[in-house]
Amino acid sequence: MKKLKIKTAWDLGLLYQDNDDPAIEADLVKAERAYDDFAKKYGGQKDYLTDESQLAAALSDYEQLEALAPAKPLLFFHYQTHLDSKNSAAEAKVNLLSQRLDKVTNKIIFFPLGLSKISKDKQAEYLKSEILIKWRYFLKVIFDHSQYLLSEPEEKLFNLLSLPAHALWVKGNEKNVSGQEVKWRGKTLPLAEALGKISALPTRDRRALHTATIEKLKGVADFAESELNAVVISKKISDELRGYANPYEATVLGYQNERATVDNLVATVTDNFAISHRFYRLKAKLLGLRRLTYADRSAAVGKTRQKISFGQAVEIIRRAFAKVSPIYTETFDEFLRRGQIDVFPKTGKHGGAYCSSYANLPTFILLNHLPDFRSVTTLAHELGHAFHSKFSFENQPPFYRDYTTAAAEVASTLFENFVFDEVFSTLSAKEKIVALHDKINGSVQTIFRQIACFNFEVALHTAIRARGALSKTEIAALMNAHMSAYLGPIFKLHPDDGYFFVYWSHLRQFFYVYSYAFGELVSNALYSRYQADKKFEVKIRQFLSAGGSASPENIFASIGLDVRHPEFFKLGLQKIEEDIAKLEDLV
Repeated sequence: MKKLKIKTAWDLGLLYQDNDDPAIEADLVKAERAYDDFAKKYGGQKDYLTDESQLAAALSDYEQLEALAPAKPLLFFHYQTHLDSKNSAAEAKVNLLSQRLDKVTNKIIFFPLGLSKISKDKQAEYLKSEILIKWRYFLKVIFDHSQYLLSEPEEKLFNLLSLPAHALWVKGNEKNVSGQEVKWRGKTLPLAEALGKISALPTRDRRALHTATIEKLKGVADFAESELNAVVISKKISDELRGYANPYEATVLGYQNERATVDNLVATVTDNFAISHRFYRLKAKLLGLRRLTYADRSAAVGKTRQKISFGQAVEIIRRAFAKVSPIYTETFDEFLRRGQIDVFPKTGKHGGAYCSSYANLPTFILLNHLPDFRSVTTLAHELGHAFHSKFSFENQPPFYRDYTTAAAEVASTLFENFVFDEVFSTLSAKEKIVALHDKINGSVQTIFRQIACFNFEVALHTAIRARGALSKTEIAALMNAHMSAYLGPIFKLHPDDGYFFVYWSHLRQFFYVYSYAFGELVSNALYSRYQADKKFEVKIRQFLSAGGSASPENIFASIGLDVRHPEFFKLGLQKIEEDIAKLEDLV
């Protein structure tokens, strides 16, 4: 096989040649004109609200706006700021373009608002209409949101205020954090790289580096305190005006989950924190420690290999995906050749990892890759998102190309499972103990830790709403309390450990974290079906291709999974207990 050429940095030339490319302005003007034309055509008449044939024509025109990708210029500069937080020119362009695009979208905000004001009787009629069948689920989502929408002037104001009331605060904290560096063994490490190294170090070094990173976070916590209070209060104002009953209701509705499903998930996982406690007792034994600290929660208990280079990681993933379907390997290869994956950490680069997909635009994946097994599964995780986007965009009309966040995390964790098995089958008996530990450790982090974080967010929002604000010390103490709940009595946390709230970006995405637990438990069920019958890959492709054409509950029901069942999540947790029991027997 011809050696694959790999680019390890983003090629943003896939979007525009440079910051002065005239195509940037041309694309903006094209979008503005299209939105203007729609507003002129439908802004002054309301016949489409009472006539299903005219509504079908209006929805068809509205759908074409979705296919324009007006955010392309904004993303071009946004990606630059994530590669270099000190790129002030790109940051200024992001702010200007955000405001400009808010004005563009405000021109047509009357349309979904008008649909939301349709009478209940008419809504029921339209949801049964054969003429409108193509847009039935789209209309259902709007109708479900209708009671929480405000007047057109108020909605326009909220759109315009989203930048200073939320985005700029969060960006400021990210800039503060991503610019931090840690001195370690004579080297200066970007904070993201230092955090990534902690788990692989011996106990003394692990705890020392953890302390050094927490000290950095504590040092910038004053701004994070103001930032987090500001965005939570902004959300409180919005929720109260809209009439949401609790802080997370807007997120659940936005992710198109059913409230009962999410409440069942959170309650089931919280009620079973003892599973996590059992694992950490075993982990302490493997580490030869009587007590654990926050630094130890992800500590390695051994090594499967000394190092896994990025090139080796690529080959592992390619082999794993090829066994499922060649389409996954071919897509991965294309990303590598075209410069759609930015691989290595550096000072000023956005921490963590993510996949950014937008219809009709290239998908970009950001990593902070280290030569370890966790980075291999992280890459597989982000590729799962990328495959989800590929099949969704190829198989769904514009309204349904964007899948919900809850469904997204199913795809990502599913592809992690494929890669784990590829590595596990090559290991010695001793290495399999390490790998099984790492797999359980990952599940505990994805399920129990994320639900503990969800519970922390509920408590945080509730306290700030009641008291007006919390100090950084109080926020840190609250985080420690909820982290202790899932970690168990084997852990002794330091008060400063709670300052991890400064770094945890998902807290700014308000209750997003439940989707990780939902995703892992559903993906485990999918993977079990695939292991029992490799032909189930057809059903997996069906799920990936469904996009946002139905609720997550109904998409999974269509391929044979009943996530509404009260015992569904409990059964998924029992699988983790079985793995812990297996590991206990091995050690």
